[in-house]
Amino acid sequence: MKQTDYAFTKIVGYSFEDAVLKAIESLKGEGFGILSEIDVKETLKSKLNVNFRPYKILGACNPPFAYKSLQAEEQIGLMLPCNVIVYVNENGKTVVAAIDPVASMKAVKNELLGKVAETIQDKLKRVINNM
Repeated sequence: MKQTDYAFTKIVGYSFEDAVLKAIESLKGEGFGILSEIDVKETLKSKLNVNFRPYKILGACNPPFAYKSLQAEEQIGLMLPCNVIVYVNENGKTVVAAIDPVASMKAVKNELLGKVAETIQDKLKRVINNM
């Protein structure tokens, strides 16, 4: 797993389709559900008539922690859900990445939110490591 300033990333040995299924399964194992699934390739084709590589955005939500976050910060819904992406990179490799919630929550000065973000960070790291 590679960590950047805002994400955890891993190149996986699965096909794109298998990686999407495995990511959803791994997220479920950590208590997340998928609120949205955006097929970027399909959207760009239908809206702009351009060809793009396989790329999906999974809007993952862990309801108990989302509830805690909303209790701690009323407008935190602007930063929810936690996005996980699966895509094929320019080298033809399948990549899975998850947002680092601690990094994204730094903009919000709320100690209670920071604690929730740390817990979610651990869960998302496990998701990526288990891929």
